[in-house]
Amino acid sequence: MVRLLGRSDAQPARRPRGPRVLRTSESALGGRSLAAQVFVLQIVIVLLVVVAAVVALLLQVRHDSAQEARSRSVAVAQTFANSPGIVAALRSPDPTALLQPSAEAARKASDMDFIVVLNTDGIRYTHPKPDRIGKKFVGNYQPALRGETVVEEVDGTIGRLVQAVVPVKAPDGTVVGMVSSGITTEHVGGNADRQLPLVLASAAVALILATASTALVSRRLLRQTHGLGPREMTRMYEHHDAVLHAVREGVIIVGGDGDLLLANDEAHRLLDLPPDAERRQVLDLGLDPGTAELLASGRIVTDEVHLVGDRLLAINQRPTDLADGPAGSVATLRDSTELRALSGRAEAARERLDLLYAAGVGIGTSLDVTRTAEELTELAVPRFADFTTVDLFDAVLDGEEPEARGALRRTAVGAIRKGAPLYPVGESIRFVPSSPQARSLAGSRPVLEARLAEAPGWRAQDLERTEQVVEFGIHSLITVPVRAGALVLGVVSFWRSERPDPFDPDEVVLAEELVARAAVSIDNARRFTREHGMAVTLQRSLLPRTLPEQNALDIAYRYLPAQAGVGGDWFDVLPLSGARVALVVGDVVGHGLHAAATMGRLRTAVHNFSALDLAPEELLGLVDELVARIDQDEEADGTSAPVSGATCLYAIYDPVSRRCTIARAGHPPPALVRPDGRVEYPDVPAGPPLGLGGLPFETAELELPEGSRLVLYTDGLVEDRQRDIDTGLDLLRSALERGAHGTPDQICRTVLDAMLPARPNDDIALIVARTRGLGADRVAEWDVPMDPAAVGVVRSAVVRQLDLWGLEELSFTTELILSELVTNAIRYGAAPVRVRLLRDRTLICEVADSSNTSPHLRYAAMTDEGGRGLFLVAQLTDRWGTRYTPTGKIIWAEQPLP
Repeated sequence: MVRLLGRSDAQPARRPRGPRVLRTSESALGGRSLAAQVFVLQIVIVLLVVVAAVVALLLQVRHDSAQEARSRSVAVAQTFANSPGIVAALRSPDPTALLQPSAEAARKASDMDFIVVLNTDGIRYTHPKPDRIGKKFVGNYQPALRGETVVEEVDGTIGRLVQAVVPVKAPDGTVVGMVSSGITTEHVGGNADRQLPLVLASAAVALILATASTALVSRRLLRQTHGLGPREMTRMYEHHDAVLHAVREGVIIVGGDGDLLLANDEAHRLLDLPPDAERRQVLDLGLDPGTAELLASGRIVTDEVHLVGDRLLAINQRPTDLADGPAGSVATLRDSTELRALSGRAEAARERLDLLYAAGVGIGTSLDVTRTAEELTELAVPRFADFTTVDLFDAVLDGEEPEARGALRRTAVGAIRKGAPLYPVGESIRFVPSSPQARSLAGSRPVLEARLAEAPGWRAQDLERTEQVVEFGIHSLITVPVRAGALVLGVVSFWRSERPDPFDPDEVVLAEELVARAAVSIDNARRFTREHGMAVTLQRSLLPRTLPEQNALDIAYRYLPAQAGVGGDWFDVLPLSGARVALVVGDVVGHGLHAAATMGRLRTAVHNFSALDLAPEELLGLVDELVARIDQDEEADGTSAPVSGATCLYAIYDPVSRRCTIARAGHPPPALVRPDGRVEYPDVPAGPPLGLGGLPFETAELELPEGSRLVLYTDGLVEDRQRDIDTGLDLLRSALERGAHGTPDQICRTVLDAMLPARPNDDIALIVARTRGLGADRVAEWDVPMDPAAVGVVRSAVVRQLDLWGLEELSFTTELILSELVTNAIRYGAAPVRVRLLRDRTLICEVADSSNTSPHLRYAAMTDEGGRGLFLVAQLTDRWGTRYTPTGKIIWAEQPLP
């Protein structure tokens, strides 16, 4: 670093290199150079460290010796005191004879200086020197008489020693004697004496190695400092510091590893570097990514401009290793803020274009008025304003055309922080005429209130609230009307609080452009809301409000319109003659008013055709012809798309026979849940969708035990963009298996919970029907001979059956009805003739024969002899009619039960 900084300005003063090198050598030899001083200092430090280590070792050895002596003395004394037979030996006539050999053996084995056994008076029984046996023990043994252990250091005849005295206890706990063992500290510390030469030798080797390494370091330092002394080094660094920090250009030196080695004061100021920036990675200094990448890369650049904070810096950078220098780079920074104004205007224009582009992409992603308003606030905050509010007329939210007067509804609020005292979402607001919002609506132009604290017209809106707004820090406002052609839909307000400068006229233009783009999306959402509401109203008017009363099926249903718009799915439950019930599910391709209207036409057609008591395949054939005619009419008109692709499933269930006849036109197959919980998809032939024509429809006849569940649905339940129909059918099977034994309503809930997507793209119609049977006790049948006299027999049998059912009140009318119908069958029909009575919600009389001719109701003239029978039947019954079968016809009539 010294060479790098000093080469340019110090070179002229160093041209006579020979004499300067000689003086440098003399300085080094005299010990006055920086390298020599560092060498001496390091040697002294190493010596002090070695001496301190030796002294610490000796002190530690002394402490460890004393501690070891205490531990060994206590351990040996306790071991001998607790040895077997010692209590008996102390109580024997001659304890010394018994204890002296064992005490000496234990002393030699444990390497102790003495082991002495005492009586309770302190008289020795044993001693390494026999002449001291029988004499008084020297030391403190009184605590041992109380059962305690005593450890002490004393100066004995053999030197400084550590001795321990422990009691010898009889089995009953009384102290019968004592044992003392001791060892001299010199004896314990002998290992330390042996280790000291090794320690000193290691210290000498460490000193030699440290001296050698210090000499190498000092030699390198001598070479790098060129033999300069401390004062010369100080003067040189002062000179360099004065030059570096006085220039008006920033200077930065970066090492080869990316560390910042040096930055002068100007560089600190221009880059706003932290005080501890040196020796840190350039990439970790918090600089903008472009500048940090350039300084860390070390690449050669000339006057490359970077925006750093609020300054434009021209950066020149060169590597430092071009002339055998160290790896790294040096960069100079020059402030070019005079270009800031031009760059600022260009940046502002770019940001505004970017904001308008984001508005075109991000606003209007959904056809929902409220969501579109929220997207405007999300875009404007915080890129353009700190708070944004959108107020629309209630008519706009309902999809209607508003009048530019009256109250507005706060539809969306965007805020950079919470707690602003602005009107909340959902509140109805009436702006006073002097407010900026009212002036924007009245003049259909934006209004700027640069300083709200000085705007009396705005403050007149609500003195308490506006005062809170100003205290909150909101100080500037732009209001822009939401215009779509000649319609004024509401007003958008942009509020500023974080930036101290108010809105300016250029920002008013930007706000107007931003709102103009959002206004188109809001108006589109309004129009869609209106059409969607009309379609929903139409669809609800066309779908069944309630299910008709009948006893054949226990039915639950669900109808869920698509989120994207109203579709053409429908369903129906149609009571038929003979206690039978027809189930219908259909789907018209497409969404919107056209699909809903077409659905209504098809549903009405199915209603009308079902009144004819047609078989399912015949009914679908008639509906198919109707759809084809509708397509031809609309193609000729050219105003609507054809409806080809509509599907339908028609099923008739007879509770007497418990059989169900099903036909379908391009519709998904029904699901059948057996009473035991098994789920299957019956093999119902799949006819073409309605309107295609050319192929007849086929039927399937199923026998359904009582308690079976028949499940009809539209394709929106089992098919969407994420899954195909096979996967959907498998999921439906699994859901039905889980809820197989529940009620129809529970099954509907289970299926929708398992299969309903978060945002359905298509309508969903679902019907679950649990079958019931009409028991044999509610059905009566008779075969009638082709003899007019048999009418009386039938009447008598019917009266008896009505008595059994408790319907005596209906006997007279039923006799008249059956007399007329049976007489007509015998007179005009063909054998065999059969009569059937059904007791359901009504009393149903049926007369069947093999003829296909049907009687007609007519008014008989005064002179006619006949023709009044069916008129009487029509007057006595609620309904009557003719149902054709493969073998003939059935004339039926229904009477209400009393």
